[in-house]
Amino acid sequence: MTRIALDPFVTDLDGESAALRAAGPLAEVELPGGVHVYAVTRHAEARALLTDSRVVKDINVWNAWQRGEIPMDWPLIGLANPGRSMLTVDGADHRRLRTLVAQALTVKRVERLRAGIEALTNASLEKLAALPAGAPVDLKAEFAYPLPMNVISELMGVDAADHPRLKELFEKFFSTQTPPEEVPQMMADLGTLFTKIVDSKRANPGDDLTSALIAASEDGDHLSDEEIVNTLQLIIAAGHETTISLIVNVVEALATHPEQRKKVLNGEIGWDGVIEETLRWNTPTSHVLIRFATEDIEVGDKILPKGEGVIVSFGALGRDEEQYGPTAGEFDATRTPNRHIAFGHGPHICPGAALSRLEAGIALPALYERFPELDLAVPASELRNKPIVTQNDLHELPVELGCPFGHGN
Repeated sequence: MTRIALDPFVTDLDGESAALRAAGPLAEVELPGGVHVYAVTRHAEARALLTDSRVVKDINVWNAWQRGEIPMDWPLIGLANPGRSMLTVDGADHRRLRTLVAQALTVKRVERLRAGIEALTNASLEKLAALPAGAPVDLKAEFAYPLPMNVISELMGVDAADHPRLKELFEKFFSTQTPPEEVPQMMADLGTLFTKIVDSKRANPGDDLTSALIAASEDGDHLSDEEIVNTLQLIIAAGHETTISLIVNVVEALATHPEQRKKVLNGEIGWDGVIEETLRWNTPTSHVLIRFATEDIEVGDKILPKGEGVIVSFGALGRDEEQYGPTAGEFDATRTPNRHIAFGHGPHICPGAALSRLEAGIALPALYERFPELDLAVPASELRNKPIVTQNDLHELPVELGCPFGHGN
């Protein structure tokens, strides 16, 4: 196989995803830092691998880790070895952690956030409406970022005063450009910050998920402090990053498909269809790191060797013609069925998928109801991805809001 080097600057994600698909269901790739792994690039093979017990999260299975080839200052170390949580264990250990987390992250608790999400959305829209008329607005900074961060913080009981520090640390955590000498301190600082939050909630429990995680038990079994801290970090990181990108990508998709945007605003196409198609066509998560093969595994007509690492390339498999037909590369908000796996599949499916869909399903209709003339302020070709190989994350989303509904004209 020809090895495909993933671009650390993510200058052409669509082109890279197409190259991965062209390489077959299993491609050899090189991650930033010269780390060699495999990538599964097709929908059917990804579904199979994500439920295959021979592919595990235990980093000690990884040949490169055993050989000492993965330094602790590798920029992506936090995504391969982030400590003990439901992200990093399998089997009975995973079921135990997932059960305890599920006790805290209930459908009822998520649904209780609806009124808060609506209030936060309305407050954000008021701030947008108060900005100088006619000037371009970075919708990511002004709307798509603060809403999910405020929602996940309310859910987890994180003080708003910690938001700037969280933003700073998570940008370093995800970026391929974080200097290696800064990685160990960044990881330590994240641990210190989340430990402080857990200690505060242990001393003064509240009606939040962190307090619920501390209290959760199954037959007298409780999460350890390490498991609570790592779970808190996992939920906050995934819970805001994915939703930010989802909101941004929907706006970009509608701006570049005006005929479908018109039908959405006229009520001919539902918002659920827009959200699900965006999750498939321009998925928030481009690559998920890393699982490891405990034995040789057939993936299509190729072999994933024992002891090798494998990533799931959601950006590639979301446009797999074998799954979605000849129009896989097109954005079609009326697509049905649309059985994408943008939130994963199998035991490790994202536990926050319902919350992300709820936020997007509230925020986006409200945004376009308030600003029906919303459009990009620059050509779509000028939008730039951040240097993050795991997230489909733009630096900014410059838009022109147009006249708010009920004003002008």
